[in-house]
Amino acid sequence: MERRHFLLMLATALGAAVASPLLAQGAGRAGTGSLPRGPRPTRPLGKSGVDIAPVVLGGNVFGWSLDEAASFDVLDAFVDHGFDAIDTADVYSRWVPGNQGGESETIIGRWLKARPGMRERVKIFTKGGGDMGQPGHRGLSPRWIGQAVDASLRRLGVDAIDVYFSHFPDPDTPVAETLGAYEALIKAGKIRAIGASNVDPAQLREALDTARDNNLPGYTVLQPGYNLYDRDGYDGPLRDLCLREGLGVVTYSSLASGFLTGKYRSEADLDQSVRGGGVGRKYLNPRGMAILSAMDQVAEKHGAQLADIALAWLIAREGVTAPIAGATKASHVQSFARAVALRLDADDLAALDQARAPAAS
Repeated sequence: MERRHFLLMLATALGAAVASPLLAQGAGRAGTGSLPRGPRPTRPLGKSGVDIAPVVLGGNVFGWSLDEAASFDVLDAFVDHGFDAIDTADVYSRWVPGNQGGESETIIGRWLKARPGMRERVKIFTKGGGDMGQPGHRGLSPRWIGQAVDASLRRLGVDAIDVYFSHFPDPDTPVAETLGAYEALIKAGKIRAIGASNVDPAQLREALDTARDNNLPGYTVLQPGYNLYDRDGYDGPLRDLCLREGLGVVTYSSLASGFLTGKYRSEADLDQSVRGGGVGRKYLNPRGMAILSAMDQVAEKHGAQLADIALAWLIAREGVTAPIAGATKASHVQSFARAVALRLDADDLAALDQARAPAAS
């Protein structure tokens, strides 16, 4: 179980690192006019009591491919463009040689400390339960969750976490015990709302029923992997459940490891990145090419970039509150602003949906 969790975290992190440098390609050429700064309209994040702007900043590159100064630049640009929610996890970035986990939270905490009044302007999401590399430092047991939340609070330098996610299901801990631990943490004022990630419909249904049957706090936010290519895991029963229960949804892997930026279109393109091979194995197939072709047409119509289209599609999607997207330069945040400004019409959405029809080979 530990190895599976670690590999999933690593794959997600590598995908974000591939995608984020591509966000700025063609910056300034999108047909959205002058990009406004300042506060943006917000959306309610389900029943969490938290409202957020429609793009969340992914923090897994902080302390990995970005040092502290570069991370501060990205965070400043994100807020300057009117966005207000930052997602991280205690395991970010344990996969880097010499790191122990907590590096991303630590940088975010230092940024908050260096920017007086910033804590009141942003919402902080973090996750626990992933493998931290030491015996007993994983899972969702009450003992470990209490320790993990306290450690995240110290690194972030905050009194409370706005949304705390169970990063992975824990088959060794009864759901009621985990939710009971969260209840105590909410009463103590350490977390404000709870969410789940990497769960299937049955696991989410069990958690919601357990909360209801035992008068315990329930998950109000889901963080699934979801994008124009990877839709099967969320579309269908999981999405229906979220809509029925009123859960907020913030998606990770929103750009499909950079594939949806249009960088990878042939085997030759894979050499552009040391991680391109993984992209090729999954996405270079008839379905992927059909999606890129449809995105090209929609992008040309709007004078936009493919990354803008991928994020705008998620923003427009029923059942999605906001996509999570990473950035490795301050200028990359402009793609978030362009995506929010884009208004995909019914023809655009139909073309993007129909492009997914060819099966992967």
